[in-house]
Amino acid sequence: MLSEQRIRGILFYASVAVFFVFLPFVLSSALGYRFDRRNLKFTRSGLIFIKTQPSGANVYLNGKLLNDKTPVTINELLPGRYRIRLELERYYPWSDEVTVEAGKATPLDKIILFLLRPNVKQVNRDRFHSFWIDEERQLVYYINSEENALYKSDLAGERYQKLANLIVFSTSPLKYKVSLERGRILYCNNNQLAVTDINPDDKFGGDSFFVINEPDSEDWVLDAFWHSDGYHIIVVRKGRIDVTEARPRAKAVLLTRLNNKNTTAFYDVRSDTLYFLDLEEAADGNTYDNLYKIELSPWSFPWQDLIKRRHNGTKP
Repeated sequence: MLSEQRIRGILFYASVAVFFVFLPFVLSSALGYRFDRRNLKFTRSGLIFIKTQPSGANVYLNGKLLNDKTPVTINELLPGRYRIRLELERYYPWSDEVTVEAGKATPLDKIILFLLRPNVKQVNRDRFHSFWIDEERQLVYYINSEENALYKSDLAGERYQKLANLIVFSTSPLKYKVSLERGRILYCNNNQLAVTDINPDDKFGGDSFFVINEPDSEDWVLDAFWHSDGYHIIVVRKGRIDVTEARPRAKAVLLTRLNNKNTTAFYDVRSDTLYFLDLEEAADGNTYDNLYKIELSPWSFPWQDLIKRRHNGTKP
């Protein structure tokens, strides 16, 4: 039999051998490295951080369920592609493939899990064919096509109120826009533009009248915008831009003519500035779209003096 001293010696040297065999693995793990059996060398690892709204989702990594739920950090991952699947009861699952790079963290921190059956609530009370949201005042405006009337409510559908009866057009209006102070609404199609007072204190609103009423005209209205004063309207038409007072039989003022007969425009009511596209011939002989602006704030009058740009047509 082996002596006790000899046995102790064998165990000591065996322990030393095991220590030196596993020491590289221990040190590499502490320094963020893992042994990659694919190429038989130590490779720096990466990690995946997962956060969901709501939290508590089950996490599957390459099809294997992990013990931890979101939010979770999956450490010591070799570089490469990983399949991630997140599951939470009563919510749609989320899945994707992500790439882990050596020495880097891969964040998945903007994941929203959506309910399988979201809470859908009807807001309107009557039939309508169009609506829009007033974010600043937290209101919803509705157009009731059967009554040809304008209604409003809060965002929950409460405080439902009729504001005004609207003028009947030859063809349905394409745009509806409420003035900045919410006292009037303009609505237009390609050949007609009308204004209606929508005084909340008056059950059926105030006056309604046409500003433009040209059912047979080919000089189409492309868009229209309220000036911040709630009394002037900027009208973008085929080939020109006008400004007119919001009153019956008002005479329009020509702001500029356009080479682009179907321009697009945007009006910033906070600064009373109109932005629009128009074509212009460049020095190389080609025609290009350019973005222009007209400042229509009260201190910028007369408006016509602001239109000073090179153009292929006659400018006011």
